[in-house]
Amino acid sequence: MTTTPTLRSFRVHAGHVDRHHAVLVEETSFETAVIAFVEDHPAAAETGDEMRVIVHDVASGHEHCFMVDLSTGETSSCG
Repeated sequence: MTTTPTLRSFRVHAGHVDRHHAVLVEETSFETAVIAFVEDHPAAAETGDEMRVIVHDVASGHEHCFMVDLSTGETSSCG
């Protein structure tokens, strides 16, 4: 029997904009929330080939920052 991962609510925004511009994303992890945000909001990127994305888990309050390489799709922690 295959178990389906539980969807979680995340508030996601580009790093160069204020938190009140965040959008609600329903995904299974911080990483999938980043991917969904970048796919749905490509214009949110700053100039250049990278985008800083802040992801906040609504339920737990945990927050993570990711750098996304827009040409390759690779993500890494902001540091």
